Amino acid sequence: MPFTATVLTMFPEAFPGPLGVSLIGTAWRERNLWSLETVDIRAFSEDKRGFLDDTPAGGGPGAVLKADVVARALDSVSGSGRPLLYMSARGRPLTQARVKEWAKADGITVLCGRFEGVDQRVLDARGFEEVAVGDAVLAGGEAAAMVVIEACVRLIPGVLGQAESLTSESFEDGLLEHPQYTRPRTFEGLEIPEVLLSGDHKKVATWRQSQREETTRARRPDLWAAHLAQTTAGHDPAKSQVKSAKLEEK
Repeated sequence: MPFTATVLTMFPEAFPGPLGVSLIGTAWRERNLWSLETVDIRAFSEDKRGFLDDTPAGGGPGAVLKADVVARALDSVSGSGRPLLYMSARGRPLTQARVKEWAKADGITVLCGRFEGVDQRVLDARGFEEVAVGDAVLAGGEAAAMVVIEACVRLIPGVLGQAESLTSESFEDGLLEHPQYTRPRTFEGLEIPEVLLSGDHKKVATWRQSQREETTRARRPDLWAAHLAQTTAGHDPAKSQVKSAKLEEK
């Protein structure tokens, strides 16, 4: 069975969205490297009007998705051993390390909330991990679910054209990726950095590493601090990259 992403949502028509295009879409529709299925939470309401939410206990604005409705929707799907993810602004941040762990499973099940959220009891009872894709609040979890699914699916062997492209990306060794360039050589008066045209693999590797460090230090001081701590502890991924470049040059 291919890696299966199951989405519990009030709006199954939102999918596949961007998951259905480019290499990821081809890997799903034509190559069967992964599978996408949606479950309409509304179908599991026992209310004759189809209601699946109620007012917050203790008062307050908005509505909360009911625990029993969500539980029935979840219990209708297979894959009980898969990671259960609930997209929530109050969740732990999405990281590449977490994505790599989820991608090792045979799939993930993602719950998309709406309104004020989901009754905490079903999240606790079923063991959902709460996941945030950024420090911002969305109207619902569908867009965030697509982010998580794409992050996982692109790690499946064969989905992307070149597996090597995964090893030099942002976050793979704690640093952000270096900037990229391609033809034309001159664009609106801006030139491709000369070092990238030199043919000197050692100089290119050194330049890229310095760019990664500079970008990380400026944009993500938290990652930079962690990188420095790791380097001080005696493990420096940057040195291994430069060493590989030297071996290629020889």
